[in-house]
Amino acid sequence: MATLPLEGIRVIDCGYVFAVPYAGGLMADMGAEVIKIEGPGRLDITRDSPFSGVPADNDPGVDPWNRTSNFNQINRGKKSLVLDLSRAEGRDVLRDLIRVSDVFMENFTPRVMRSWGLDYAAMKELKRDIIMVSNTGYGHGEGPYTQYPAQATTQEATHGLAHVTGYRGDIPSKAGQSYVDFLACWACLIGVALALRHRHRTGEGSWIDVGMYQLGCYTVSEYILDWLANGRLGERLGNRHPWYAPQGCYPCAGDDQWCVVSVRSDEEWTALCAVIGPPELARDARFATDAERRAHHDELDARIGRWTAALPKLEVMERLQAAGVPAGAVFDARDVNLNPHFWSRGFLETVEFPAVRRMGKRVIMGRPFRLSKTPLAVRGPAPALGAHNGDVIHGILGYSDRRCEELEQAGILAAQPRTPRTPSPMSMDERVSQGRLAYHDPDFKKRLGIEDA
Repeated sequence: MATLPLEGIRVIDCGYVFAVPYAGGLMADMGAEVIKIEGPGRLDITRDSPFSGVPADNDPGVDPWNRTSNFNQINRGKKSLVLDLSRAEGRDVLRDLIRVSDVFMENFTPRVMRSWGLDYAAMKELKRDIIMVSNTGYGHGEGPYTQYPAQATTQEATHGLAHVTGYRGDIPSKAGQSYVDFLACWACLIGVALALRHRHRTGEGSWIDVGMYQLGCYTVSEYILDWLANGRLGERLGNRHPWYAPQGCYPCAGDDQWCVVSVRSDEEWTALCAVIGPPELARDARFATDAERRAHHDELDARIGRWTAALPKLEVMERLQAAGVPAGAVFDARDVNLNPHFWSRGFLETVEFPAVRRMGKRVIMGRPFRLSKTPLAVRGPAPALGAHNGDVIHGILGYSDRRCEELEQAGILAAQPRTPRTPSPMSMDERVSQGRLAYHDPDFKKRLGIEDA
């Protein structure tokens, strides 16, 4: 069996929500031993908040914090250590763990690690070659925003994406669910890879200081450069493009079914006309150039929309792609999970949970990349809360039974939340009627091949 890229690397994951935890999950896929630390009074919000998603089979069970969809997706393959870092005794345990680890990842505001005496300078005293990843909204340093807490939604505003997202004449809009968090995830992975390479060559550790707003700026770099070079500010164009035409999201047969089409050249325009008809439309003087097509965009949208409305969205995509016209059906969650291309790429995998978890088989999103010589896979389900306290405290740190009991009695170690949130029961039909879900497919397990035995 091939050695996994991060085999032998121990990672402490003190991250919350998406960015750092998902980076840790991907590192676990690549062979790292990833220890996720949560506090008994401060669980990851993907475990124990309205942000945690629907529990498995919509059944919270007796341990709802272990059954939430978002947590189990993002934190696959990790170990769970529940440690109260708000108390000095808990931080002492963390210091011992840092001494025998390779990477430490966190996404607290900058003041937190300093107040705990665990900033990078202090960590180097514990382990000279430690690699520290700090993921914050605005980065460390002396800037006026440094201490601001942040989340992806507000970041879309301050890095400029919201300014150019939305319809003409309408308010600035949000681009997607926690969009910048996943940019930060990739940045953390790249940073750790570079730091490990540097450590291998020099024996030195590194501090990777990720400012999420800077990552967001890269997504609007052409607008920033346009202002720097020309003094022009970008505008909200909806589904249209500053240069390509026609471009839009067009209705297809069925309820709320759509396909995106984008024409980038005269050749693609001719190909589009050959598919949707009539072919001679390509020679119409009103549409002869990009500029003319932009000027008559409303008319083109109506023509394309009449053609797409009679066809299933996948057929629209496949017919246009076959002609060389960029097109993409708008997939919802069911489309993604059932799409044969995603499965063929290994992007979706089936993971089986231990019987005691009462979750059976589940489909987990894999990685957005493949390695030619090293097959990668999700190496196990996400952990139950505190499931590996003993493994870490006894097996890694070598603490005695008595020391472990003292930590448990003091509430430093735990295997349950201190004040668990009581979930509000809600049927899937109620979730749909309240707009929390678009629809519910009662046959999803059968479609995915994960029916209970």
